[in-house]
This record gives sequence, C-alpha cells and structure tokens, in this order.
Amino acid sequence: MALIRFYKPALYRKDMDAVLQTMVDEKIGPGERKKEFLRAFAAYIGRKDGIALRSYPDVIVSALHALQVEEGDSVLISVLSPRIYLEAFRRAGVKPVLIDTDEMGLPSMEDAAAKLGENPKAIIYYEPVCQIPESFESVKELGLPVIEDISQSLGSVYGDETRAGMCGDVVISEFEENGVVSTGGGAAAVSSDEGIIERLKKDAAAGSPFIDLPDMNAALGIVQLAKVDTLIARRNELYRLFTQAQMKSNSRLFGSSSPTFMANGFGFSVVVNTKPDDAMAFAEKHGVSSRRTFTSSIGVKYQDKYERFPNAIAPITRGISFPLYPFLSKSEIESIQRVVSHLG
Repeated sequence: MALIRFYKPALYRKDMDAVLQTMVDEKIGPGERKKEFLRAFAAYIGRKDGIALRSYPDVIVSALHALQVEEGDSVLISVLSPRIYLEAFRRAGVKPVLIDTDEMGLPSMEDAAAKLGENPKAIIYYEPVCQIPESFESVKELGLPVIEDISQSLGSVYGDETRAGMCGDVVISEFEENGVVSTGGGAAAVSSDEGIIERLKKDAAAGSPFIDLPDMNAALGIVQLAKVDTLIARRNELYRLFTQAQMKSNSRLFGSSSPTFMANGFGFSVVVNTKPDDAMAFAEKHGVSSRRTFTSSIGVKYQDKYERFPNAIAPITRGISFPLYPFLSKSEIESIQRVVSHLG
C-alpha cells in the first residue's frame, strides 16, 4: 500500500508560469519581484516594510540586531522553537534563556515573567503548528521587545481581533517548501517601526546582494500570497475534520479546538498516550504517513527535564503530525480521519 505523502506543496501551473516568466525576463536574481513580494507579505500581516533574504538564520540575526540585542545579551525562547535559533544566537553572540510553553504549545508568559530576573533583552514568540493565542495582551505586558515568528501560523486567526503577526515589534517568517506560503526557501522580517525597519535594511545591506531573496523565488511567493486566503480556508476545513476525528480517540489535540480559532492548517498534530513509534506504525499499516512533530525543536535535548518544562515535554516526546494540505483527495482524507480517530 502506497503511503499518503506527508506534505505536498500547494503549487499550481500558474505558480510555475510566474517563475518561468521571471526566467524569460532574464531577471532571476534579487530585484523588483523581491520588492513586490516583500510589500505583499508586509501588507498581508499589516506591517510597513522590512527585508526578504535567502536564509532563515540570516533573518533571525537581522531581527536581533534590529532590536539592538547585542553580543552577550540574553533572549527568552520556548523549548518548542526550532533548533536553528540556537545557531542564529551563536552567530549573534546571544544567550538563550529557555522557557516552557503553555497548554496550547505557545511560549509560557508565566515562565517568561519568572525569568525576567535574568535580564533578557527580548523574547522570541514562536507560534508552532498553526497556533496563536486568544489575546496577545500578556505578551505585551511582559514589557520586552518581541520577535514574533509566524512561520507556522501565518494566516491563523482567533475570533474577530487576533491575527498572527500583530504582536511582534519584528515579525518573521520562513517560506520553505512545506509552508502555507512557499518561495522554495528564504525568509522575511517586517515591522511598522521606522527605526527597526531602518536597522533591518542596514543590517541586510551589508551582505547584499548575496543574501537577498532571488526574484525567481519571490515570483512564486507573490502568486501564493495572492491566493493564500483560499488555501487557508481549505486547510482550516481539513483541520476541523481531523479535530473531530481526534475527539473520538484517546489522544490529545496539540493546540486549540476552539470554534473561534481559524487554523491556517500548516499541520495537524496530536499528543498520543501510547508509544509514538507504535502509533506511527499503526498509521503506516493503514497507508498514512506520520512524523514526530518536534524532532527539530530545542527541547529534544531536554526530554528528561519534566520539572523545568512540564507543558512542553509531552508534545516533544509524544507529539505526532499527520498530512494536511489542500491537494489531499477524499479517500486520503478519510484514511487520515480513520487513523486519527483510533489513536491511543
């Protein structure tokens, strides 16, 4: 039995035509399409301007510099954030102060407040697997500059007020192959603060044009952003179907099941009560691919530190993700529903 692919980029012929047109125009390096993509991304999340680069770590470092985080300073970051942050911190000479998550998998503001005595200069607010909070008030009340990472939450909405990207002094996102919006690689950092924007651009200019997002990649992102709301609506529909199936099982949904939460459908993850390998073998037996959700997180090194990270350890050790993308067929959706509904 062939396994359902874990992810498939939401690419249409029109998307590829845009890339081909860029090649025909003989302008595949950084140029006007990069600027257009950056404007579209900033506008989509309600920000003014910023930078678009080839590398996610470069964007993280530039965001730290833009907030005037200096070598030797410390920054709060949750253990469910990607390990790539540690490499970016190393390059910037920044020390991570690790914090737990809340029950939804978002950075714990209670733990963050408890770590203020370590004099952090900023907080990374990473939003994993579609999730955003019901309100960002507690993040703002912390009183620290915020780098909000919406790589996995771009387009998620909570109620009528809260949207991914509305909290950060700097908002960053990577656009890899499995993203809700993909440029085939690269990342962006945007802001509405003129001083921050100026520092972002100055920092990126030091490596330009060698670190700038090429027009060929940006062309793909432009057409994807143009239809992102339609894609997210479909992804959210699937997220809801899989959540209903999960409610029949003994597993726990990672994140929110609130009817007022519109997930962007970046992925679908549950925390199983059985051994993860057994659950994944069960899924494979029924033709459904699955993966451990947080194998690339900072917290993988701290799986035995339950007393330090009581909320994050369960997703790290027992979180499993299943396929969720617009091109899933009806039979594939039904197969995933059956597997999810029978998880222990």
